[in-house]
Amino acid sequence: MEIVQRPYQNEFLRWSRDKEKVLTLTADLTNSCEVGVWAKEYPDRYFAMGLTEQNMIGVAAGLARKGFFPYIHTFAVFIYRRPLDQLTMSVAYPNLPVRLMGFLPGITTPGGVTHQAIDDIAILRAVPNMRIISIGDATEAETCLDAIQAIDGPVYVRMLRGEVPRLFPREDGFVFNQARVLSRGKDVTIISEGICTEEAMRATAALAAKGLSITHLHVSTIKPFTDTLILDAIRQSRCGVISLENHLASGGLGGAISELITDEGLGTKLIRLGLRDTYAHGASKRYLMKKYDLDAFALIGAVEKLTGKQFGIDEAGLAEVRIEAVHSEAKAEAL
Repeated sequence: MEIVQRPYQNEFLRWSRDKEKVLTLTADLTNSCEVGVWAKEYPDRYFAMGLTEQNMIGVAAGLARKGFFPYIHTFAVFIYRRPLDQLTMSVAYPNLPVRLMGFLPGITTPGGVTHQAIDDIAILRAVPNMRIISIGDATEAETCLDAIQAIDGPVYVRMLRGEVPRLFPREDGFVFNQARVLSRGKDVTIISEGICTEEAMRATAALAAKGLSITHLHVSTIKPFTDTLILDAIRQSRCGVISLENHLASGGLGGAISELITDEGLGTKLIRLGLRDTYAHGASKRYLMKKYDLDAFALIGAVEKLTGKQFGIDEAGLAEVRIEAVHSEAKAEAL
C-alpha cells in the first residue's frame, strides 16, 4: 500500500498556480494545514488572519462577493464551532463560493475534545446551501479540487494531511456526489466514509474469505446525499446496512442513510457505527478507533449481529488481511 507524503499540500500548490482568483486564508495554522509552502509561493494571494476565525469567515465572504474564491484552511473544529453565525449568515445564506478546508476531522487528532470535530457533519448538514465532502485517501485529496471549484456555493471539506494511504487508483479520481463501489454482493451493504473506509476494507476482505457476499460503498459526498448508487445498494441488501464513520453515530453519514431509508419507505435494517453520544479523549487514532468501535473488528461484530452468523474472525486474523501493514506515525495526528 502506497503512503503519500502531503498529497493535498502538493496538489493545491500545483492546481492553483494559474488561478489568480483563488486565495488562501488561515488563522495561525498555516503549516499545520499544509499551506506554508503555498503562502511563500503566492504571497499576494495569502491572508494570515490570526486567531480570529469569526472575522476570517466574514472577510472570506466579502472576498467572495468581489469575485474571488477564498479557500479557508484551519482545523475542522474552528470552521464551524465558534464562527457558526458568520458561516451561516455571511456565507451559506447568500450561497457564496467559500471553500472551507477542515483538517483533523473527527478523532484523527490526539488533541482531545477542543480539537476533535465529531459533530461537524451533523451541524453543517443542517445548514442550507452547504455541501459536505469527506476525503478518504490520498487520491481523493489530490483530485478533489476541480470538483470543489466547480460548485456554485460554499463547500466544507474534511481533509486529511501528513502521510495518507492511497486506497484508490490515482486515475480513479474524486467525483462529486458519487459513491465508490469497492465490492458488490447481496448479503450485507457496508457504507463508510473518511478514515473508516480503510478499516471497512480490512473487514470486508476477511468476511469475503468466509463466504459473505458484501456490497461496500465509500461515500465522500455527505451532502447532497442523492446518489442513486446508495439507494440501489440499500434496496438490494438481503440482511441490511451498516454505516461506519469518523463522527457521532447521530446526524452524520448514518443519519443521512437513516433518513434515506425512511423517506423511501424501506424496511431495511440499519446499524450505525460511530461515536455514541460521547466525547473522545486525547490518544492516538488507532487507539481511539478501537476504543469507540470504529475499526474493522467492531465492523465484523456488527455484521455478525446483522446476519445472525458467527464468522470466527479474531483480531489476529484481521491483521493478516490489513490493507496497510504498518502506518507511519509521521506526526500527521499532532497539532
